[in-house]
Amino acid sequence: MAITVNEGKIFTINTKNTMYQMYVNEEGVLFHSYYGAKIGYSDLSYLSYKRNWIAAFSPNPRGKDYSHNQTKDELSVFGNGDFRLTALSLVNHDGTTACEPVYYSHQILNGKYSLEGLPAFYGDEGETLVITLKDKAYDIYFHMYYGVFSEYDLITKALVIENKTDKQIKLNKALSLTLDLSKGTYDIIHFHGAHARERMYERTRITHLKSTVSSNRGASSHLQNPFVIVCDKDANEEHGNAYGVGLVYSGNFVISAERDQYDLTRVVAGINPEGFEFTIEPNDSFTTPEVALVYSNEGFGKLSNCYHKAVRNNLCRGKFKNARRPVLINNWEGTYFDFNADKLVNMARDASKIGVELFVMDDGWFGHRDDDFTSLGDWFVNEEKLQGTLENLVKRINAEGLDFGIWFEPECISEDSVLYREHPDYCFKIPNRDPQMSRNQLVLDMSRKEVRDNIYNQMVKVLNSANITYVKWDFNRNLCDLYSVELPRERQGEIYHRYMLGVYELLERITSSFPDILFESCSGGGGRFDLGMLYYMPQVWTSDNSDAIDRLKIQYGTSFAYPVRTMGAHVSVCPNHGNARVTPLSTRGNVAYFGTYGLELDITKMTEEEKEEVKRQIVEFKQYYDLIQYGDYYRLLSPYTPDESRYCAWEVVKEDKSEALVCTVAYEAKCTVPPETLKVRGLDPDKFYRINGSSEAYLGGALMNGGFWLDYDHVSYASRLYHITQI
Repeated sequence: MAITVNEGKIFTINTKNTMYQMYVNEEGVLFHSYYGAKIGYSDLSYLSYKRNWIAAFSPNPRGKDYSHNQTKDELSVFGNGDFRLTALSLVNHDGTTACEPVYYSHQILNGKYSLEGLPAFYGDEGETLVITLKDKAYDIYFHMYYGVFSEYDLITKALVIENKTDKQIKLNKALSLTLDLSKGTYDIIHFHGAHARERMYERTRITHLKSTVSSNRGASSHLQNPFVIVCDKDANEEHGNAYGVGLVYSGNFVISAERDQYDLTRVVAGINPEGFEFTIEPNDSFTTPEVALVYSNEGFGKLSNCYHKAVRNNLCRGKFKNARRPVLINNWEGTYFDFNADKLVNMARDASKIGVELFVMDDGWFGHRDDDFTSLGDWFVNEEKLQGTLENLVKRINAEGLDFGIWFEPECISEDSVLYREHPDYCFKIPNRDPQMSRNQLVLDMSRKEVRDNIYNQMVKVLNSANITYVKWDFNRNLCDLYSVELPRERQGEIYHRYMLGVYELLERITSSFPDILFESCSGGGGRFDLGMLYYMPQVWTSDNSDAIDRLKIQYGTSFAYPVRTMGAHVSVCPNHGNARVTPLSTRGNVAYFGTYGLELDITKMTEEEKEEVKRQIVEFKQYYDLIQYGDYYRLLSPYTPDESRYCAWEVVKEDKSEALVCTVAYEAKCTVPPETLKVRGLDPDKFYRINGSSEAYLGGALMNGGFWLDYDHVSYASRLYHITQI
């Protein structure tokens, strides 16, 4: 059993390599004791606080030897004398804000819990611990869920707040996690960015200022990502304590860390309380999003691989979770809005000849949309532009040997659309005010069932009309001007979260209705690359920036939590549309291999030599597909330290250590540069290996500790693959 409970109400969660412990004190308060390396059973309750020591200005319960301002509360509460970051703030029916959760009951369940209306890790091989706390004064219950996946060292947490009183209560803050760490000096690694510059790695010291990663945009992750690593100040890829905190949520979020006045570090995570209020009716409940924790005492590499395996096997769902993804071509950067059926079929014909398997028609096929000012919300085919029906176009594409995919933006609406003229109240707008525009569009109020039903019915009609095997689901703006005609004044603060619940409900319906369609998430590229979206769609368009060199940083940052097979990565034209950089086609291919690999260009404009190179790449990508997609992933040389090496490098290793693939990308070419060696990881130190089929044999320990010589090409941005095989 991964979960054990002794008679003194000590709760211990063990995974393969880690241990998490809590206990209930004499007054029924649930305190956190320990989270770290597995040490065998021990009562670690003494670590929760120093008994009989209460600092000045730290309030304490009458006659007790502790203060909530110093203890490690498993559910931290605002208003009870804890002045640090807290997870919960509520208003009782009488206007009071006090809350005293104490132990009520617990149960251990086989299998992993699920959350109503919210994405979550799943699996019969998991286990669940539910600890229920109850407020001392009111019939308010706090069901704390812990899911355990021992093999991945993954522990998940969620909170269900149940109102059994006969009056309303209001939540002002309902976070999913409080995590108090042992004393030490910690850094926080987060992944900031912008459109076309997502998930940039940044590492800062946690100080007595609050370190906060958040979004209040209604979407998760252009500017920040709902995943951080808290680690020892000297932790690196291979060494040191590291705690991963990832939210399974796609809307407004917050993850904060603080070093308090006693030099203890606390981390909290959950729904961003800014702009958030939620009323819980009598005999109703509120469920917080899940947070996924992984601890590693072997640095970031091991932590990342735990997340990768858990996401692949127990978060992504459906037919394509483990199936080989098709090599696709998307027409967006090749044509933008300027296309018709003949142009698309010509592209498909050329693509089929070099081994492409799926053709994706992007934005511009519906309503009367020839630019981004019109027709969102009108999901019916522009038959004049497509020179006939969608069914006819798909048959023509299929006749060229390719499957067919299509683009939607279901959450947005254009003012110039039939849907807007018929239902102007369907979108977010504040009465008597002009709305803020972004990409010339507004956002539909997905908290309303009739709005979701309208979009669902339109999508179903399109998807049933032709042989469609892929959908790209886009979302090209963020939320503002929030006002819902269905909610009363005092409940407008629920819109952000209700919107996200509505999007999840629509996604569940549409993906369940079409289980044989591969869905890819997109939000102006990587604006919603998070664990929540991966529950519904097993891959995400990583960034609208398809430049291979910019992608080194983007895919590097993404790799800390998200596996290779979730990253949409394509070969695009040079000079690149975004930054005009010219990069060798081989490098563009090698970088895209470590994602889903596809093309984002007009293939009819490529030279025959270029087409032959892409044909070779598709064969090579399929050759290495299983190794790349399922191997353990190692970051070898960071793109953030070009002064330390001329290369960025990474590696995937087969689970049995019999095979590895290393990719290197060089920066600008330089004169008179000395050769470099590269140390790899993850091999068997006592077995011999060959590199790219050479006759020379290298001991695994030598390759990991001494390295091997890299070949240097006197070309800017050159890239190479090194295939390492066990003898």
